[in-house]
Amino acid sequence: MKQLNFKIIVSFLGLTSILNGLFMLIAVPFSMYHNEPEKWGILKAGITTIIIGFSLWFFNRNAKKNIGKKEGYLIVTLGWLMLTLTGTLPYTFTGAIPSYTDAFFETLSGYSTTGSSILTDIESMPKGILFWRSATHWIGGMGIIVLTVAILPLLGIGGMQLFMAEAPGPSADKMHPRITETAKRLWLIYFSLTFTEFFLLKFAGMSWFDAINHAMATMSTGGFSTKNASIAHWNDTPFIQYIITAFMFVAGTNFILTYFALKGKIYKVFKSEEFRYYFFGVIGLTMLMAVLILHFQDPNLVTTIHHPKPWGETESAFRHAAFQITSVLTTTGFVTADFTMWNSFATMIMFSLFFIGGSAGSTSGGIKIVRHIVMIKNSFLEFKKLLHPNAIIPVRYDGGSVPKNIVYNILAFFILYMLIFIVSSIILTFFGLDVESAMGAVSSSLGNIGPAIGSVSPVNNFAHLSIHAKWFCAFLMLIGRLELFTVLILFTPFFWKKN
Repeated sequence: MKQLNFKIIVSFLGLTSILNGLFMLIAVPFSMYHNEPEKWGILKAGITTIIIGFSLWFFNRNAKKNIGKKEGYLIVTLGWLMLTLTGTLPYTFTGAIPSYTDAFFETLSGYSTTGSSILTDIESMPKGILFWRSATHWIGGMGIIVLTVAILPLLGIGGMQLFMAEAPGPSADKMHPRITETAKRLWLIYFSLTFTEFFLLKFAGMSWFDAINHAMATMSTGGFSTKNASIAHWNDTPFIQYIITAFMFVAGTNFILTYFALKGKIYKVFKSEEFRYYFFGVIGLTMLMAVLILHFQDPNLVTTIHHPKPWGETESAFRHAAFQITSVLTTTGFVTADFTMWNSFATMIMFSLFFIGGSAGSTSGGIKIVRHIVMIKNSFLEFKKLLHPNAIIPVRYDGGSVPKNIVYNILAFFILYMLIFIVSSIILTFFGLDVESAMGAVSSSLGNIGPAIGSVSPVNNFAHLSIHAKWFCAFLMLIGRLELFTVLILFTPFFWKKN
């Protein structure tokens, strides 16, 4: 009977904690530059995290390097919990967020790239803390487990178990046969796109601090902003909003396709069935939403008062429609307008997007487009099988047949996802939320989206939730970020059976 390799699990938790602590130290210069007393608290948090991580690694450094599936699931789940527990230290040591429940919620919302916040006055927060808040997005977007596999290839082939546990979507594409090379290239693309967006946002008129924070939040599809009004703060600067829209779209695209695009192989991008649905879906929904905005004349949007030219109102409607559709579909959660103030039809369209998500292999959350494609195709095949019960007709995707086990996995994922949504919505009503707000909070947390509907709409946040509701939403963020199975399998009795 095979025993779990607990030493390698603890060792890996130590390595990820060391990296987390080093990221914290990057926030110190931002605090020093603005002469903030919080710099000492951030420094103390970083050093403490590094010491904790070094201790865990040092006393388990001689562990056997073999990692099986069970170890992979435990490392990823416990790794994210360790990141969150240590990630709260800058908030608690500086007193920026006095309540530990609020600090834990904000930290996990950051790492899971959900973007839901309990802060009621973001602009009053210290700059060093705001940078750390955005950094949690950037770390969680690509996944620090993948980063560790990229720069610390100590695990050999075992690294694949971690990569697949943290990014367990239906896409199995790789850029390189070696998992460490794949992870390195993913992070290189991630870093390069973040830097490019930072440069463009600075050029468009953002301050350097706002630009770097929003670049990290965009590429991770996170949604934390340095402004109380989110991206609506720049409603008079359309260029900034178009830049963020474009990079949100890229962040919601499979990073393997982004790699091919950067290599000049554009034909491979449009050969992807998922990308075609994603690309034309965004265009179609943007056009529909722009018409709705123009027809109902939303007073919250920039109108001809700011645009004296005849096309000004049309451009404004198109821009806000494109931004909000892309923001929700990619689960980024940035806001330029309160979409719940649009008519009920538009609000329901936006809410339905909470259950779609971006592309597999991207930093976005949600169910993912490819799963919907496979489910719809499988449903249509059932009609054919009613007429031809003996025919063997496989589900076809991207020119090939989808194995039955993948179809069953996708169907199981969707059923489990919707079951969790329903049960969790009921639980949040027990914690005091009205039905609309409960459904909004659950769909937002589970899909890692951010702003939702009801009392957690784009003009509100999660600060008013009870302590129990915040902890429950935090749990939903975690299982949503790791796509349900990675976490929930730990609660099954057969996971712990020796085999």
